[in-house]
Amino acid sequence: MSSLRRRIFGDNSTDPSRDTSPDKGEKLTLVSTAKLKSLTKKRSKRRNGFVFGLGGLFGILVAVFFANRHDVINFEGLMDLNLDSLIDVIPAGIVKDAKDITRGEREAVNYDSFSVGLHLQGQGVRAVHPVIMIPGVISTGLESWGTEETSRQYFRKRLWGSWSMMRALVLDKTSWKKHIMLDKITGLDPPGIKLRAAQGFDAADFFITGYWIWNKILENLATLGYDPTNAFTAAYDWRLSCANLENRDQYFTRLKSHIETARHTSKEKVVLVSHSMGSQVLFYFFHWVQAKGYGNGGPDWVDKNVGSWINISGSMLGALKGFPAVLSGEMKDTAQLNAFAVYGLEKFLAKAERVEIFRAMPGVSSMLPKGGNAVWGNKTFAPDDKPGQKVSYGTFINFKESNSTQSPRNLTVEESIEYLLEHSDTWYKDQVLDNYSHGVAHTSAEVEDNERDPRKWINPLESRLPLAPHLKIYCFYGIGKSTERSYFYREDQDPASTLNVTIDTSLTMGEVDHGVIPGEGDGTVPLISNGYMCAKGWRIKRYNPAGAKVKVYEMPHEPDRFSPRGGPNTGDHVDILGRSSLNDLILRVAGGKGDQIEENYESNIREYADKVAIYEE
Repeated sequence: MSSLRRRIFGDNSTDPSRDTSPDKGEKLTLVSTAKLKSLTKKRSKRRNGFVFGLGGLFGILVAVFFANRHDVINFEGLMDLNLDSLIDVIPAGIVKDAKDITRGEREAVNYDSFSVGLHLQGQGVRAVHPVIMIPGVISTGLESWGTEETSRQYFRKRLWGSWSMMRALVLDKTSWKKHIMLDKITGLDPPGIKLRAAQGFDAADFFITGYWIWNKILENLATLGYDPTNAFTAAYDWRLSCANLENRDQYFTRLKSHIETARHTSKEKVVLVSHSMGSQVLFYFFHWVQAKGYGNGGPDWVDKNVGSWINISGSMLGALKGFPAVLSGEMKDTAQLNAFAVYGLEKFLAKAERVEIFRAMPGVSSMLPKGGNAVWGNKTFAPDDKPGQKVSYGTFINFKESNSTQSPRNLTVEESIEYLLEHSDTWYKDQVLDNYSHGVAHTSAEVEDNERDPRKWINPLESRLPLAPHLKIYCFYGIGKSTERSYFYREDQDPASTLNVTIDTSLTMGEVDHGVIPGEGDGTVPLISNGYMCAKGWRIKRYNPAGAKVKVYEMPHEPDRFSPRGGPNTGDHVDILGRSSLNDLILRVAGGKGDQIEENYESNIREYADKVAIYEE
């Protein structure tokens, strides 16, 4: 078998993955355009032949797998198959292409592993502050701990964030849905079902095998001397509302204990690193931990125990793509599928099913947009509108047909949330209103009153930062990637559908792409949500009365076209966790060198922020 592996994928030689530049004075030959095209075509045909051949082999393996499951083939009889002889009959060109592709994929996955940390290690940077990481939405694995008959087959297997999830979804969809959805009334475990967040670094380092999330950050932290004694992943069940994270799992009690223990054992304040929805969860924690009757830490707890908060791609004002997910089970990723793919998706997991699943996860609804029309715009204007833009972002949900029976007019963000709740079941409306608030507090008195209302604790425009004058906040996020900003909808005329409306995927004109109007952001979270609080909001006194210092560092999306994850300069919402410069910044803060970081603005966020209708008193 080792011989086979060497013959297919090559050994550990140092052959370059790309051709080297010609030596100085080397004779060069010019090739005509026609000749170049013919060479390209030949290469394309050979690659197509490789794909065809590989597909054939894959088909044989799948057939063997299913045949063996049904006792059609005696699999043991295949053990005598000489795989080396099998390679001998595969065309040499296909084998060579397999080596090239495998080498390229290996380099794409392993780019810059440990290198950032080793570079800083060479500059004398070492582990100083304990580090606690709070992952984002859906990135934490969920495993089953139920022992009822329907759950025993899944015991301690991940039903979210593993290949076990894929297998359960495909082979036993009904059971998977039953396990993944929370009780619609309580927002807690359904009777007989028990899913819990995986714990430790394994909870969020990879989503599934080969698809890293936090792994590159862990690799680089390790080079500075971090390990489980001074670094910790505070994984959580992202399906739960913040209140139920404490009620069911005592999540915030445990997080408080971890921070205090790290502070006591290291004699250094803790660095908290949050990503995406994790930043909202952490912001809620800041209120919970100091509040009487909740964490009981007192108003100075954060200042005593937390030195820095690294806010990575924090969706502080929500993620607009979460709205169509709970309204109609859609987003850009589904709207832009071709007709055949849409047909297959609907047969497998229809829009109504997707809506039911998303709504039965109250944590997902924490991503609904906050700030209303003051932040997101009105009927004619939005702060991030561009000159000459034909359709303002201010009308968040648009209906091309003005005589729609579902909505006689286009809707702003505020009106869209009202529309969603009016056309939802009572149980979903109650979950949203009991756990979240989406408005703006325009006075200091309102902000202070909201410190006693947990529904406001996740909204930075209705509640303040902790009274921690020594806290340092670093906002790191990507820019320059097309991001969902508003939508065109139409009535859902499918007689089999139980939904009222659906994205108008037939509409593509100008900047409208299959009913989706793109704007600025990191591919998932709009620029205003990532950047407003950091660039402007937390510089307004009522939202930051203690004057905690805030630094912004924007990272342009400059993907490597040959890397499936964007490479070391990506600004994508998730893939940015592997970005070299982001890892460098995290390690500098953890190593006590955060003061060396200078702010870096690459977008127009400050200009947009000045147009937001929120002002000093």
